[in-house]
Amino acid sequence: MRVLLAGGGSAGHIEPALALADALRRLDPDAEITCLGTERGLETRLIPLRGYPLELIPAVPMPRSVTPKLLTVPGRLAGAVNAAAAALDRTRAQALIGFGGYVATPAYLAARRRRVPIIVHEANPKPGLANRLGAHFTTHVFTGHPDAQLRNATYIGIPIRREIAELDRLGLGDKARTHFGLRPDLPVLLVTGGSQGARSLNAAVFGAAGWLRDAGVQVLHIIGPRNGHDAPVTSEGVPYVATPYIDRMDLAYSAADFALCRAGAMTCAELTAVGLPAAYVPLPIGNGEQRLNALPIVQHGGGMLVSDTELTPEWIRDTLLPVLINIDQVADMSEAAAALGRGDADRRLAEAVMEIVDAEGTGGTKQPDQAS
Repeated sequence: MRVLLAGGGSAGHIEPALALADALRRLDPDAEITCLGTERGLETRLIPLRGYPLELIPAVPMPRSVTPKLLTVPGRLAGAVNAAAAALDRTRAQALIGFGGYVATPAYLAARRRRVPIIVHEANPKPGLANRLGAHFTTHVFTGHPDAQLRNATYIGIPIRREIAELDRLGLGDKARTHFGLRPDLPVLLVTGGSQGARSLNAAVFGAAGWLRDAGVQVLHIIGPRNGHDAPVTSEGVPYVATPYIDRMDLAYSAADFALCRAGAMTCAELTAVGLPAAYVPLPIGNGEQRLNALPIVQHGGGMLVSDTELTPEWIRDTLLPVLINIDQVADMSEAAAALGRGDADRRLAEAVMEIVDAEGTGGTKQPDQAS
């Protein structure tokens, strides 16, 4: 089996693609899996680290409004489609699996030109332009959110890493706390704004550090690479551990009792998979999709929702802190979050890909006829 995965740009596109790649490799150790990306995205770092070959095509961002840049899109898009078609030819791919983002649009167009079966996975409740286009070219469409509206869509959840999907969070709790220098006898709040941190989350938690400490709540705070000058780090008494980055999120989840975080699709998928309740702070830009990501979790009792403007040290003191110190409430929220977790999406999508390749895949790509 030979497949090409198009999921570049942000971690929200790349991580599900890599989780699928791992699942395909488990089902078929001889599978030839290549990823498609651009030089602008995180894929140039993340994909080689996971051991998969990466083919690069030009990035073609679509302007959000009518500007002179719009006039340059057709020519640049044509070049990217040609590059994606060449990648399909080189890899002799039997299927193209797209996860949205800049790289997906030319990949879908190239696969349609080459008559390669197209499979679409959309993680967000509001599908992006690329996946809306891709869904017009195929009946093989899968979504990570139950409310996503796409043609022919089947809800399966978001593929996530096995070390997260199979995590024994409670069983690893003491080991994880020791790893981070946290005490085993006090609750832990995990704070994360993603790989780059989030200034508003950082400022609110820094301002509430004294109240958290006085209440006996430890903090494990992923502050981002450039946001550490105000962090109130302490290791004695009630620890406050601030770090620019954590590459073992399985241990971070295991150490925590509760999270304060953004509401990206991958974050919501991972937290529900491990049963970690959270206070979700949707990113205040974009089309509101982060709020929609978290809403089903909150409605089922597995989390809280607070806007970026309402997140203040006082909100943490008056609203979040009473929850953190209520052991029974946290346990109930953990169960509610876990009930929504979909830890098998990687396997389900991989099995679907293999069935589609068996039914529709060819020995290589087909050159278009004159009509195409």
